[in-house]
Amino acid sequence: MPLRTPPAGEIITIKDGSLIVPDRPIIPFVEGDGTGRDIWRASVRVFDAAVAKAYGGKRQIVWHEVLAGEKAFRETDNWLPDETVEDFKRYLVGIKGPLTTPIGGGIRSLNVALRQLLDLYVCLRPVRHFTGVPSPVRNPEKVDMVIFRENTEDIYTGIEYRAGTPEVERILQFFAETYPSDFQKIRFGTVAKTDEFLSMIGAAPEHKVELGIGIKPVSRVGTERLVGAAIQYAINFKRKSVTLVHKGNIQKFTEGAFRDWGYEYAERAFGDYVYTWAQWERTKAAEGEAAANAEQQAALDAGKILIKDAISDIALQQVLTRPDEFDVIATLNLNGDYLSDALAAQVGGIGIAPGGNINYVTGHAIFEATHGTAPKYADLDQVNPGSVILSGDMMLRYMGWIEAADLIIAALERTIGQKMVTYDFARLMQGAKKVKTSEFADAMIANMDRVIGEQLESHHAVGPELVRPVEVTPYPRLSVGALMTRGVVAVSGSAPVSDTTHLMRSRGITSVVVEPDSSGTWGIMTMRDVLKKIVLEERDLAGVTVEAIATRPLITVSPDLTLKECANLMLEQNIRRVVVAQDGEPIGIISETDIFRFVEESR
Repeated sequence: MPLRTPPAGEIITIKDGSLIVPDRPIIPFVEGDGTGRDIWRASVRVFDAAVAKAYGGKRQIVWHEVLAGEKAFRETDNWLPDETVEDFKRYLVGIKGPLTTPIGGGIRSLNVALRQLLDLYVCLRPVRHFTGVPSPVRNPEKVDMVIFRENTEDIYTGIEYRAGTPEVERILQFFAETYPSDFQKIRFGTVAKTDEFLSMIGAAPEHKVELGIGIKPVSRVGTERLVGAAIQYAINFKRKSVTLVHKGNIQKFTEGAFRDWGYEYAERAFGDYVYTWAQWERTKAAEGEAAANAEQQAALDAGKILIKDAISDIALQQVLTRPDEFDVIATLNLNGDYLSDALAAQVGGIGIAPGGNINYVTGHAIFEATHGTAPKYADLDQVNPGSVILSGDMMLRYMGWIEAADLIIAALERTIGQKMVTYDFARLMQGAKKVKTSEFADAMIANMDRVIGEQLESHHAVGPELVRPVEVTPYPRLSVGALMTRGVVAVSGSAPVSDTTHLMRSRGITSVVVEPDSSGTWGIMTMRDVLKKIVLEERDLAGVTVEAIATRPLITVSPDLTLKECANLMLEQNIRRVVVAQDGEPIGIISETDIFRFVEESR
């Protein structure tokens, strides 16, 4: 194939579960087929502008095109070249547009192939409504869900055999000889059954069996790593419930096992944090329904997360009629496919729905458009680039470039609020101005300039909690680790105070950790330090560095410390917050406000 030489940038790596992202990371991209070309040209300008404006030119994404889909087939006679897979492996983080996969064509799907080859076991689909986006439902603002869709098992594993092949014949023979009663359940598995029905409708006998066969694997380990990621997310970010969506009433040993293994793992690994419907059922059987209801209510009043389940067809109805009863959803692949698109329809359609495929252990992640290629609109500069733009927002958050991501969301909301939208929204919005794909990007970039200097709110559309590696260490409920805000913002002591205060304001935080000095000692700079050492002393910010007003050494506590011990330390030291450290590295922060809220919410 014609090799594309990687540009001069640096490679993202992972160490101890955390990504190490250089200032000029190489990001492989696939522009996509059909409308993907227009969408990518617009989206990449938005990404580059956000990064440049957020960091004043200090950071830059070094884009590296890799081939897949129609473009790859034209240039290499291969729909998914091995070099593309290797580049996604090497550079860890990538993004792609929509790709063509002919139905029944026998070619590998890029989506499925990459998910399997890189073991991207979580398909992450956050779904929320942006104010002003047209919706077919009355209250789209009630939709605020995060779907954890299993990516490597279920029927999407791709173990299936075409009718009439020797593989199908061997499987049918095996079933007929080994499991004859199960074989009888295959309605048209024999020539006799096929010809019998044809004779009933007056058709000529065919004397053959045409039957395709697929296999649906579902494992305990695959279930546990998906459900664990969903529950840990709910714990970290104070979600109220995790719903296991399944079709276990029919497929008892695959979908049903997913539900049962999910409940078992929730109780075993997260017992201090959750209450499950399986517990409710056991209490009901032993003590009656009233006792079970009281037990559940007491658990929820104490702040525990409810782990429940819903049969897939009922769930598809209830996410429409009662969306506020769903929060985090964990489900197998096919159910997640249906749910993701059904929910997207409620908030504006898949044209504005982002997606990411992630392995939280290896760090590999590919963010993608969730819609198709729409070839009849190709190269017309008409379609909505929102799905790729929001997937890029997810990618930036995964990289830790939150400021650029926040800028994208703020600009997107402002542009939609101005009713400057592509044709799909314009036809549904009164008073809208229809713009081209490229013009929508122009408007977003112009709005970034208007947003700069204002206080950027922390948008929850696809916040960092959705894509950052999941913290796997559970801590006792009344410990510092359970209550801390996970993750800290660290700056160099040589950073200008003026830049750092802007960072704090844009992130909505009241302190930053200061990286170790020459002696290896960490420090902290808070809003109070700015008040005391800049405002009260009437100092000019010009030339003042963080080191000049920071406090060293940093007072830290272990995540295993009890809340009582932490509160006592704060009172003794007359401090309002303390950094949580493990193995000498800050991993979170806890404040007196956090403890106060915990006490209030636990009433």
